[in-house]
Amino acid sequence: YSNGLFMDGARWDDDNMCVADSFPKVLWSVMSPFWLKPVEKAEDAHDYNKLYNAPIYKTSERKGVLSTSGHSSNFIMYLSIPHSCQPPHSERFWTKRGVALISQTDD
Repeated sequence: YSNGLFMDGARWDDDNMCVADSFPKVLWSVMSPFWLKPVEKAEDAHDYNKLYNAPIYKTSERKGVLSTSGHSSNFIMYLSIPHSCQPPHSERFWTKRGVALISQTDD
């Protein structure tokens, strides 16, 4: 299990288990704990059309120094989470909003 992440640009809706619009005047919302369960690709039952690949960053700056592998030193990984409980919102909608998970806030 992993916990302690904050969502920027949206919030996690625990009741519906999906990404939802932020509450007014709330910059950071706490992300629920999640379980990273490794599976073989052939046995993966997720529908990736219904998932948003939320980037996880160490800091809220969302930038860092590029390493020799071509990845930012601030980027941790992508987390595929259900992107919307309502049909109008898609992965593209949340990407345009800049929704990301942060491991430490500026507060």
